[in-house]
Amino acid sequence: MPLQNRVDPFGEIHSTPARGLFTGNRGVIHDPDSRTLLKRRWTSRAWIVCECAFRGRSREVMGRNAPRGGAGWTELFFLDEVTALAAGHRPCFYCRRERAKRFSRCLAQALHRPGIRAPEIDALLHAQRWASAGSRETVEPEELHRLPDATVVASGGTAYALRAGLLLPWSFDGYGKPRPGALPAVISIVTPSATRAALAAGYQPVWHPTAPVEDRT
Repeated sequence: MPLQNRVDPFGEIHSTPARGLFTGNRGVIHDPDSRTLLKRRWTSRAWIVCECAFRGRSREVMGRNAPRGGAGWTELFFLDEVTALAAGHRPCFYCRRERAKRFSRCLAQALHRPGIRAPEIDALLHAQRWASAGSRETVEPEELHRLPDATVVASGGTAYALRAGLLLPWSFDGYGKPRPGALPAVISIVTPSATRAALAAGYQPVWHPTAPVEDRT
């Protein structure tokens, strides 16, 4: 039975055998003896996305990984960085330092500020992500083109990632074929507005290889 540690774009945590490109965490939210989630879904505002492999280090997933035998942080997994950003996570300043600095610079630029620190980013995201704030923004179908690439939207219970003008249906196994035609009138924006600002300012997240770019030549 797969552990309950796979995150969807809405920030919900599921049990599925599908694998992802990235890991990350929201603090300690599991019982290391049963390797199951606790009722809480975060213990920190710092929701980060990390590299699965870093300096040869290894961990027992959802086990006892703290220096003194405690639980340590709870490993969560994401299809790709686009998914993690939609769920409200941001790049880790430790294992993905250059990516985190790039994200920070892009967000600061979008906010017309000389810089922004990690705790400030976390506070912004915590007030905007679906799972922690219940925030819901909507957009009309004809306005979708104004959203930056890598924004995730939802309609009819299905999440879609925007790429090169295409709507790619999301799943734990990857992206499906682009949706033909327009979405219904009720479209929710899943990706937090601060993250969208960083994307619009030039931050380019890592996509799963199932997400093709349409050749318009």
